[in-house]
Amino acid sequence: MRQRIIAEFKRIQNDICAALEECDGKAKFHEDRYTDRGEALTRVMRDGDVFEKGGVNFSASSGTLPPAILDQLNVKGSKYFACGVSIVIHPQNPWVPIIHMNIRYFETDQGESWFGGGIDLTPHYVDDGEAKYFHEAMKATCDKWKPEAFSDFKKQADDYFYIPHRNETRGIGGIFFDHLIPGSHGSFDELFDFVVDVGDSFAPTYVYLVNRKKEKSFSDENKQWQLLRRGRYVEFNLVYDRGTKFGLQTGWRAESMLMSLPKHVSWEYKFAPNEGSDEAKTLTLLTKGVDWADS
Repeated sequence: MRQRIIAEFKRIQNDICAALEECDGKAKFHEDRYTDRGEALTRVMRDGDVFEKGGVNFSASSGTLPPAILDQLNVKGSKYFACGVSIVIHPQNPWVPIIHMNIRYFETDQGESWFGGGIDLTPHYVDDGEAKYFHEAMKATCDKWKPEAFSDFKKQADDYFYIPHRNETRGIGGIFFDHLIPGSHGSFDELFDFVVDVGDSFAPTYVYLVNRKKEKSFSDENKQWQLLRRGRYVEFNLVYDRGTKFGLQTGWRAESMLMSLPKHVSWEYKFAPNEGSDEAKTLTLLTKGVDWADS
């Protein structure tokens, strides 16, 4: 079972890297391979025509969970096996959104196991049509498994990708799910097929959005706004993201865990966009509960 998961997750990593390289047209992924705690393939793209920095990571690891993680996960076994693919892409053009995806499998030596994952979109400028397209693509993926799953997973994304100290969502959400347990939420094959479908939906959905605006002209003001919005992304990933915390607390390679951070980022003291601007409109839409797929 583990080898089946590993093989399919590696295939997803390969397919996504190939699609992103074709979309960029210049940059290629550099790969670092590590085998000290299992197997990890860290792939990073930098300074492309389209993508400033992007990471597409695969890992399959095992070890002992530290007490803090045991309490967080509320599991009985201290020995674990985990396998996943994690992606964050930061584009050059401010009109092109940031995207994140993660799919994962986790099990302990006491027989507990589950799948988790999701995809969420973080536009620097929220485009209603693009938001609708993205959420409808996520809904279509969920509907193949369970038609009622999308609304639940969308709410979980709204709640998870939220920055309490800013009182705003990180972006426009997407889907987020965790603890999909074989036997309780479906058979192993059903859950595995769903997670693979999520992984396979990433490239066509994101490449479509990228191609729409990757050549759109932008101003210095647009670029500065992009850097400020990246600051929000950094705040979330370093303060709240459970995957980042898990990797760092279990002693995983810091460079791989922090590949989600952008190359260039900015913070301005008490920055406020002009009233009626595209920037101001975006801030009004960074909230929970927007029904993009139904609008």
